[in-house]
Amino acid sequence: MIPIERHQHILALLEQRGTASITELTDILGVSHMTIRRDVGKLEQEGLLVSVSGGVRSINRLSSEPSHLVKSTLYSDEKSAIGRLAAENIPQQCCIYLDAGTTTLALAKEILHRDDLQIVTNDFEITRLLINSSQCGVIHTGGTLCRENRSATGESAARTLLNLAIDMAFISTSSWDLRGIFTPDERKISVKRAASQVSAKKILLSDSSKFNQAATYMALPLSVFDTVISDNHLPESACAYLTQHGAKVLRGQ
Repeated sequence: MIPIERHQHILALLEQRGTASITELTDILGVSHMTIRRDVGKLEQEGLLVSVSGGVRSINRLSSEPSHLVKSTLYSDEKSAIGRLAAENIPQQCCIYLDAGTTTLALAKEILHRDDLQIVTNDFEITRLLINSSQCGVIHTGGTLCRENRSATGESAARTLLNLAIDMAFISTSSWDLRGIFTPDERKISVKRAASQVSAKKILLSDSSKFNQAATYMALPLSVFDTVISDNHLPESACAYLTQHGAKVLRGQ
């Protein structure tokens, strides 16, 4: 059986069952553990499955994003650690973009004491926080209201960003893998791409629970990011891949 046929068998099995052990795959396909691990490595690199202890599982695919309220209750310790680490890496007199999200909101809370920054955001909760508690300059993108995530989306928000020159863009995501970052909401794509286009440095902020998940739309390839800031549960294999491809990886404790 040639590799592409083995790959199809593995993916078909995962579609039916969700998980499979390496031993099962060697028995079913009649090849060695080494061959199966090579196949699994190839499929994982392509974002088609996830390696777990002793086996593999199918990729989780998001059909919709949780609301801001729900997201604010999830992985709060990890998000706080990511926010602190990101804040430590913002130089004086910077213009930064904070993408909509609860992890970027955690970063915003860490820079409230500063008065030297120009902060651009499409997030209404971040804007409210900065209005009430910060002396930094603030630019809101405007755009089409997304009530569930309390943010602005669409082409008008993207056009605002395209008129700016940003030093550092802190970009959020609901799902990502070694191919890139994804969204189930097409309206968010143009905003993330515009922020990436006008920013000297692009930093992905994401807790590890979102890694090895996918959604319908790829917003940005992983290769655009200079830095990825996550928590210490992000797999070593992902860190190694990112480092080998030129990205700096920081993990909050």
